[in-house]
Amino acid sequence: MVTACFLLSVLLSASSCRALEKFIGAIYEHAVILPDETTTPISAQEALDLMNKNMDILEEAVKTAALQGAHLIVTPEDGIYGWRFTRKTIYPFLEDIPDPSVNWIPCSHPERFGPTPVQTRLSCMAKDNSIYVVANIGDKKLCNISDIGCPDDGQYNYNTAVVYDSSGKLVARYHKYNLFLGEVQFNVPKEPEIVTFDTPFGKFGIFICFDILFYDPAVALVVEHNVDTIIFPTAWMNLLPHLTAIEFHSAWAMGMGVNLLSANTHNTSIRMTGSGIFSPNKVVPYYYNMMNESGHLLISELNSHPRNSSSYYPITWNLYASQIKNSPSGSNIFNGYLFADNYTFTELEELHGEYSICQNDFCCHLNYTMAEKYSDEVYVFGVFDGLHIVEGEYYLQVCTMLKCQSLDFKSCGESVEKASTRFDSFSISGNFSTSFVFPEVLLTNIHLAPDMFQVLKDGRLTSKSAISSYPLLSATLFGRWYQKDPASN
Repeated sequence: MVTACFLLSVLLSASSCRALEKFIGAIYEHAVILPDETTTPISAQEALDLMNKNMDILEEAVKTAALQGAHLIVTPEDGIYGWRFTRKTIYPFLEDIPDPSVNWIPCSHPERFGPTPVQTRLSCMAKDNSIYVVANIGDKKLCNISDIGCPDDGQYNYNTAVVYDSSGKLVARYHKYNLFLGEVQFNVPKEPEIVTFDTPFGKFGIFICFDILFYDPAVALVVEHNVDTIIFPTAWMNLLPHLTAIEFHSAWAMGMGVNLLSANTHNTSIRMTGSGIFSPNKVVPYYYNMMNESGHLLISELNSHPRNSSSYYPITWNLYASQIKNSPSGSNIFNGYLFADNYTFTELEELHGEYSICQNDFCCHLNYTMAEKYSDEVYVFGVFDGLHIVEGEYYLQVCTMLKCQSLDFKSCGESVEKASTRFDSFSISGNFSTSFVFPEVLLTNIHLAPDMFQVLKDGRLTSKSAISSYPLLSATLFGRWYQKDPASN
């Protein structure tokens, strides 16, 4: 009897552990109701009325996700009040958000830290639906203007992500460190914050939008703090060929070996769309829609610990390329600009070929076969090794095969959304000086290519047979050499 009871206990424990090996995540891409543009601050009640309109929509998404079994839902950056702010006009939208160590459930004790109607409502969404809720709001922290660094108006304003657990408790607060151009209403924290929290389904980290392009805090969360899943509220404006939301964010998840729950705002007038529940080792749902102004909910099951999966393996990104001899670089070699970066390109002149192309000591290699070659489409293979200096400064090493916008070589690197050329196969590699490389494959009409490519342990980005079914826009190894970023970052 004792033995039988012991075995039953073991089985129940194992069953419980298995139940935590997976979780259901949700994101909501929200078409934000924006405030009117004004240079005069509105009243606190008017600001709350606008935020409640957005939270009405978000709450419906939370309820729907919870009813479908989701454990956690992520909503976008700027998802509660939008943008269009000066430093003064953001004031009525801000609340004082305490450190999570205070052990606070706003839904149960709404006045504990003064008026907190937004935090209280978010907490109640989580508590009433038994789901983790992630949202983006503004935090204010008063300071003495005589103190070094204190703004002239006597307070710090922070772009802030908050997380409430399924009981409504505040479990995480993160202040955005890498502000994008135009975020004049907010301050940069004195130091990058490393924010993690533990759940029954893994260790989570959080950062916001532009943070993803830098080491701190994004990469540090994975490398130094071993998170399993990243929460990523964003307001991302798409930029082809390498920085559309679904393209780069899915590549980051694969390159870092973690789940990334990416919730974008939706506003097609400024090219904002593209969200996903990204994983390094499975086909996952994503959303990209420039045809309407509607929000969209995504729900998917994920491994709680993706790097423990049998399909995950570390990659030595320069292994293959450092062992091969350079192939010919082609007859049509030229320089062209891609997002203001000076690339060296070579034209893919034939149906199949093998090319090597270099900048400085960085060399990229391509082996490809086209299914057909259209006379009105030009494809090139390019390399860039240098400091990017537009809309932020960060060092890149990039190998890319892409379609040019027109037959004019000067158009290579410009935005292209549609293609007709299909490839039977391709293989791309580079002798990267960094171990942080993000593999991107983008199909015509801005679609991802799940199950159509793989990255081998030796660093080669290679196609699978299914790639020949769809026209290709680009295939890229996007490397970030963080050690060479300017110290000011």
